[in-house]
Amino acid sequence: MSNLANVGSLTPLSLLGKGTESGDGEETPYKLHRRYDRMARLVGESGIERLFRSHVMVIGLGGVGGPAAESLVRSGVGTVTLVDFDRICVTNSNRQIQALKGNIGRSKAETLGERLRLINPQANIQDLGKFYSASTADELFGLKPDYIVDAIDNMTAKSHLLDSCRERNVPVVTSLGASGRIDPGQIKCADLARTKFDPMGRVLRKILRQKYGFDNRGNFGILAVYSTELPAEPAELTYDGGLGFRCVCPGGANDLHSCEKRRVIYGTASFVTGTFGLFCASAAVRGLIASGTSATP
Repeated sequence: MSNLANVGSLTPLSLLGKGTESGDGEETPYKLHRRYDRMARLVGESGIERLFRSHVMVIGLGGVGGPAAESLVRSGVGTVTLVDFDRICVTNSNRQIQALKGNIGRSKAETLGERLRLINPQANIQDLGKFYSASTADELFGLKPDYIVDAIDNMTAKSHLLDSCRERNVPVVTSLGASGRIDPGQIKCADLARTKFDPMGRVLRKILRQKYGFDNRGNFGILAVYSTELPAEPAELTYDGGLGFRCVCPGGANDLHSCEKRRVIYGTASFVTGTFGLFCASAAVRGLIASGTSATP
């Protein structure tokens, strides 16, 4: 649990006590401030206080959501809720920060939660092994996040989440397609209605307009992270002796998001998926500092 409730309003560092500048030991308000000294020098004392008091929910903890969540904690966000039903697979090793030796088969949310608590022991990190859907939406929104990072790649869940954020007036940044790209220099931010060259964005807009009544012409009011690089088709691999793609996920086939049901498995690069996540974290931090409103591109 978080110790942030004991911090109160920001107090001049000279009054917070000394002797806790480094090393382990009791977690104090002074140590919290020293931990985020460099961020506070960037956003000011009022900005860092707002981040300490903010709650961001990250839904989807893969190659995008994991780095986004870590960056949020390293930026001083006081409460971070991690949502992902999945377990760590060996094929996650090229891009997901939880995928380390000894972690294969473990919960993505729980494993990431352990890592983030080591970054800031005073943060309130909630890890939930759940799949976002219409049936879990009320429960998750009931946690009252100030901002949501959408790193879901299931289109049914993703579109429902974005509509729910609009209906509940919860600011959200959504990550579009990071797979099949190799150039992080082509990553951009724009309103979801204005993204270009991104097949996921095109399909998502169609669903939101046809099923949820989003505007056919104007902006959606949802910030999207996307790439103008067209996704490359996956290269043919021969290391498997011609057996073809086989799912080795710890949970095997499932009805939520099984790789066996995916039409194509695109390649991924950590320096692209991670940059998507950092863009999302930046949008959330800027939005929170700007009085809880969505960040502008």
